[in-house]
Amino acid sequence: MIPLIVSDSHLIKARDQAVEMGRLNNSITRGQGNVAGFAGEIITADYLGATQQNTYEYDLVTFNGQTIDVKTKRTSVEPRPHYECSVAALNAKQQCDYYAFVRVKNDYSIGWLLGVITPQAYYANAVFMKKGEVDPDNNYVVKSDCYNLSIEELWKISEHENCIRR
Repeated sequence: MIPLIVSDSHLIKARDQAVEMGRLNNSITRGQGNVAGFAGEIITADYLGATQQNTYEYDLVTFNGQTIDVKTKRTSVEPRPHYECSVAALNAKQQCDYYAFVRVKNDYSIGWLLGVITPQAYYANAVFMKKGEVDPDNNYVVKSDCYNLSIEELWKISEHENCIRR
């Protein structure tokens, strides 16, 4: 897990991008997570030396052309290794080289780059949860069909830097 400061300029850029995008169809949070999502993308792009692209398939392109879709959740606490990283079932067919999972603190002071993984490895190890089911790991009622994988099962950035970091 890599802690990353969310600067004032990151937050301004995230808010501007969230306003420009508006509310996406099928948004689980009805657009309330857009600022956090963009903040996650921005701090990840800065750390990796990647460029934001914001297509349906991926969010970032690395220096060598690897594509990354950033999955961000808001949090009130520092993430722990057993916390879940989720991908909505609606997004399970996105074409990207990696997923990067990020948590951003609710006050936008800090984010954590939790790790990366290829979609193939993610779905081979993730647990499918149906909308309305209770996740036994955290008693959370699932809001949309999704796949979950714990943070500790992600790949460490340091082990994949030659592919994704400048």
